[in-house]
Amino acid sequence: MDSPLAEPNPSHRENLVERARALAFPLYGERALETGEALCAHAQAMAQILGSVRPDPELLAAAALFAVHEVVRDADRWLREHFGASVAQLVGDLRQLRHLSDTVRTRMRARATAGGTDAQADAKSAEDQEEALRRMLLAMVNDMRVVVLRLASRLQTLRYLAASGQAPAPQANATVYARETRALYAPLANRLGIWQFKWELEDLALRSLEPATFQRIAGELEETRAGRERRVQAAVGELQSLLDAAGIQASVSGRPKHIASIAAKMDAKDLSFDRVFDQRALRVVVERVEQCYEVLALAHQRWRQIHGEFDDYIAKPKANGYQSLHTVVEDDDGRPIEIQIRTSTMHEQAELGVAAHWRYKEGGARKGEGTAETEKVAWLRRLLAWQREVEPADAPAESDRVYAMTPQGRVVELPKGATAIDFAYHIHTELGHRCRGARVDGALVSLNTPLRTGQTVEIMSARTGGPSRDWLNPELGFLASARSRTKVRQWFNALEYEQSVASGREALTRELQRLGRTAVGIEELAHRLGFASAEELCVAATRDEFSLRSVEQVLADRAAAPEEAIVPLDRPHAPAGGRGSVLVVGVDSLMTSLARCCRPIPPDEIVGFVTRGRGISVHRAGCPNAHALQARQPERVIEVEWEKRKGVESSYPVEIVVLANDRQGLLRDISEVFAREKLNVTGVNTLSQGDQAQMQFTIEVPDGAALRRSLAQLGEVKGVIIARRK
Repeated sequence: MDSPLAEPNPSHRENLVERARALAFPLYGERALETGEALCAHAQAMAQILGSVRPDPELLAAAALFAVHEVVRDADRWLREHFGASVAQLVGDLRQLRHLSDTVRTRMRARATAGGTDAQADAKSAEDQEEALRRMLLAMVNDMRVVVLRLASRLQTLRYLAASGQAPAPQANATVYARETRALYAPLANRLGIWQFKWELEDLALRSLEPATFQRIAGELEETRAGRERRVQAAVGELQSLLDAAGIQASVSGRPKHIASIAAKMDAKDLSFDRVFDQRALRVVVERVEQCYEVLALAHQRWRQIHGEFDDYIAKPKANGYQSLHTVVEDDDGRPIEIQIRTSTMHEQAELGVAAHWRYKEGGARKGEGTAETEKVAWLRRLLAWQREVEPADAPAESDRVYAMTPQGRVVELPKGATAIDFAYHIHTELGHRCRGARVDGALVSLNTPLRTGQTVEIMSARTGGPSRDWLNPELGFLASARSRTKVRQWFNALEYEQSVASGREALTRELQRLGRTAVGIEELAHRLGFASAEELCVAATRDEFSLRSVEQVLADRAAAPEEAIVPLDRPHAPAGGRGSVLVVGVDSLMTSLARCCRPIPPDEIVGFVTRGRGISVHRAGCPNAHALQARQPERVIEVEWEKRKGVESSYPVEIVVLANDRQGLLRDISEVFAREKLNVTGVNTLSQGDQAQMQFTIEVPDGAALRRSLAQLGEVKGVIIARRK
């Protein structure tokens, strides 16, 4: 970026303004702005306004050349040849801001025509967009002096509309200009500390938007602003003399409160006009804290204090760190004057620190402040105060944000390096998924082209489809926003989930066909197996989180319904070792089966119960169901014991409950324990609540020793809290 005040030839600078007018005004001819104001008249008025702030020759020349892009082909090259790179940059940036302003007004007109159903949501959206526009404006410019140029241009436009009463051109709408000024330009003037611009912009906007309020307050003030300024200056001089006589070194300044500020305070605090005590205000800046109270005592000796209108923000600072003494006194005519007293350190903190006037007036700090934007504001304030060259190192830091616009004028804030795909995802997730191309400022660009602040982006999308996996490759540069990358990953995760569900459903359907049980629905099967939904069952089948043998088992249990339900819940399960694993003492060749309510395994103490039609049901001695059966029908209890048969390997189903801290890979680590012990897992049911997982496994073990070894190893798995037999 060129140094904003760099110009090698001083004499060239002195006649810069005259040459600019001599070359530009004949080119303008009779051309006019959309308001009806002639280009030449607008340029001259801008120069007069700028002269009151800082008579910088480059600024004044840029004011004269503000519309040269509309009348000269290849205007940038023409400007560089005749006026140098710095002036060309100012005029080019000003053109961008004028284009932004045109877009904003078009959007405001469209919004006003369309109306809205949710007033609160519309107001919040409008407030967010206004703040984004202010940040975008600051981010767009290379030389921050162009903001002052734009403020002077807008001030002149409002003056012209107020003087003419009604814009001659039918498309010009004074109300829309006033709304844009209130939303965008007056807050910027406030941030930059150009109070003369600020109060006049706000007053002219209020005059257009709320003429009745403006006229009522103007009438109640009983005197012109010039008259109020004279009274304030008289009070400033008198207080300064008092302090000098007392030997207190201080700086005293003052200002009359402008009409728009009075109206805002009356509305915000629901005050009547006579309760707004700071219509005239003085500010005293001293070096030491004790001097603040000395000044307060002198002010109260000279003027009568208004009771109840005193605040000590030095002893009790505001939440944002603001410190000052505030008091209200009456002048000799009985009119209130507010006096603020603070040290130079407090004043600097209030003006430029976290308690800066513009921050709390505009509702506190927002995202993006405190970095490049704040540096640019501070840099411009220094630039306005100094009439000397600024070293390149003093230039503001490059912004880490990019502000682009939709064709409808909506501002989208993106991280630096963002692409059209990032832009699409910030508009709407589905638009991002279906993005296939983009036009930037009307020209087709590749999807990995980084966007620049101020560009207008139009997304071209397909009716169907999704993102490409290439978008997640950082080397290809398609995405710069973490938010966009997250949305792309979520899309592929959802796609993989759907594919898992389809694959699992297909596997379960094949298994049901093999078993000849096609009448059984997947939802019913999921319920029988302990899954919350059919989708969870299908995904578990795809990921091999349970054995398809469980399907055969649960269907077999359902088909063989007992003649008499002696044991609750389920049919007893025959051990894999076959008949003879359990012996009935004193009786041979009786059919036995293991109860599923307690699943006994050797060497558990067991007890038998005679059922009707299904032989002997074998329970663990401590089983609550067995105790209930013994109490109700003791005559059916029979003594049983485990049969020991050489050369015959038996396996017994047993249920294990595991409670663990949920983590990735937990189920895999638990499954490895069963695999090492060569135990077959026939059923799995998991439930996650918060950061804990509760799991239930059905495994087949040869005896109690194998079960104890498995439980001990499960207890050593990372994250496992409890592992026990059910």
